[in-house]
Amino acid sequence: MAEQFHYPPEVFNLLVDTIPLLCRSKQDVVLFLQGAGVVPEDLAEVSSIVRANRDAINKFEIVRNVLTRVNARGDGGLRPRREIIKRVTEFDNFDTCWDSDRLKAKGLVAELSKTVNVKDSFTRMKQERDAEREQALVRQRSEQAAASEKRTKIEEVSTRLFALFGMDDKPQERGKLLEAVLNDLFKAYGIHVREDFRRKSPDTSTVLEQIDGVIELDGAIHLVEMKWLNAPVGIGEFSPHLSRLFMRANAHGIFIATNGYTESVLTECKSALNLKTIFLCSLQEFVMLLQRHGDLVALLKKKSQAAIIDKNPYLEVLS
Repeated sequence: MAEQFHYPPEVFNLLVDTIPLLCRSKQDVVLFLQGAGVVPEDLAEVSSIVRANRDAINKFEIVRNVLTRVNARGDGGLRPRREIIKRVTEFDNFDTCWDSDRLKAKGLVAELSKTVNVKDSFTRMKQERDAEREQALVRQRSEQAAASEKRTKIEEVSTRLFALFGMDDKPQERGKLLEAVLNDLFKAYGIHVREDFRRKSPDTSTVLEQIDGVIELDGAIHLVEMKWLNAPVGIGEFSPHLSRLFMRANAHGIFIATNGYTESVLTECKSALNLKTIFLCSLQEFVMLLQRHGDLVALLKKKSQAAIIDKNPYLEVLS
């Protein structure tokens, strides 16, 4: 029986009708209930009446009196309630019943078993629905917490990025801070990142090359270069990044600059698209994205697709 707090009326009444038929005497009824774990306090009144004047109470009144008390115990009566149900529904020795009660007892036991099974089925279905609902609420709360945490991180990165525009007197420090800010922005959007990567000589530990960041987008590794310059990026600043790409099979490239690119860089980049996937970004794109609360992943994918499909390495997405 799956009821945790009390017998519902139909089960209660079936028990009251059935148990007296399974026991020949009033004392047998008391012993049946006692054997099911009913506490002495709930049996005390009927036991006293049976001992003093057994004609003052019948078997049905005994069961109703005791079950009413057991039913009122809530969690405290859970074990005996379950045991009573178990003993009645599993009762199979009807030879102990009075001959006149035997067929009726069999019918009532069968009816009780059917009622209990139906109620158990509905209870299980309700429990499953409640569990599914709780799981959905847990997922929803988890998603809301993750979204809130993501917004907080993005807002914090936005504040740091906008603060860089007031550092004209510290260009070198600003350039280094830009790397950290953009790498943190990638992480805030869930883009796998390895920041400020250095490849060293295995013999001398000398730094052979330095990459501002490494991200994974659509399963492909992208080497990221970031430059805060007062002028458009020229071949001198762009070529080292392109060389690093050609030194690595299957590596894609992203270049982020504050003041655009020279025509020679755009031409070189278009030519490189025959062999490598590389696309160019402006810092303004990132600023506009943060201001409109856009999706960085979608932005980068759109620019990557333009480079691969349209052979356009510099599709500027500002809205």
